[in-house]
Amino acid sequence: MTAPLLPDASAFRFAHEFVVPETAIDALGHANNVEYVRWVQDVAGAHWLAICPPERQEAYVWVVREHRVRYRQPAFAGDVLRATTWVGNTGGATSVRHTHLTRAADDALLCEAETTWVLLDPKSGRPVRVDAEVLGWLKG
Repeated sequence: MTAPLLPDASAFRFAHEFVVPETAIDALGHANNVEYVRWVQDVAGAHWLAICPPERQEAYVWVVREHRVRYRQPAFAGDVLRATTWVGNTGGATSVRHTHLTRAADDALLCEAETTWVLLDPKSGRPVRVDAEVLGWLKG
């Protein structure tokens, strides 16, 4: 058995719940792996919009450099899932975000992900340093 990805336990956590739609189900009768990645990205985006002041949101864009995803248990149509995310190591223009997807009914861990995000200037498309202000938003 593989050890879980190591989260930064001190980080601020953001969570939301959603229902697995029928459209997420594949030929095996459970949520397709691509859907898990979508949910990982969705909760990251929701967290960013919740912490970044509206007047500053156009100044930044985050893009994925790498996803590491560990699938543990299947999700099924109608399941209520909780996506929980928090930011770990941040330096330069990159930030590592951890995400757990759990089933709300029994808190079973279905998926865990570690995603490296790069902060870009949306006008130039070039990476920008995560400054103290942005770091403060990310870490709560």
